[in-house]
Amino acid sequence: MKDEEGEEEKEKEEKEEKEKEVEKEKKEKEEAKKEKKEKEEAKKEKKEKEEAKKEKEKEKEVEKEKKEKEEAKKEKKEKEEAEKKKKREEKGKAKLEETEKEEKKERMKEEEKEKKLEEEKKEET
Repeated sequence: MKDEEGEEEKEKEEKEEKEKEVEKEKKEKEEAKKEKKEKEEAKKEKKEKEEAKKEKEKEKEVEKEKKEKEEAKKEKKEKEEAEKKKKREEKGKAKLEETEKEEKKERMKEEEKEKKLEEEKKEET
């Protein structure tokens, strides 16, 4: 009888020990599963952050290129305006020089006339 009770007690203890072991393994598996899920979430989050960063950098680059194009366009327009202004000034200068030439010619003619008139007056007297 004592042997039977001892045997039952032993079996009971072994059964409890086994249940504890099963429970422990179950908890460990759940913990491992939880850790794996957390790692995957962290990995996914990191990937999303990197993609967002890349997207932001891409947008920055696009914006930079857009600004550069606008700046180049502006510079080209300013250069063209300066060129037009220069041509107008040169045209005006050429016109002014032509006018001055004409006026000088006229003065020379007038001076020639006056000289002739003076010579004629001298010859008369």
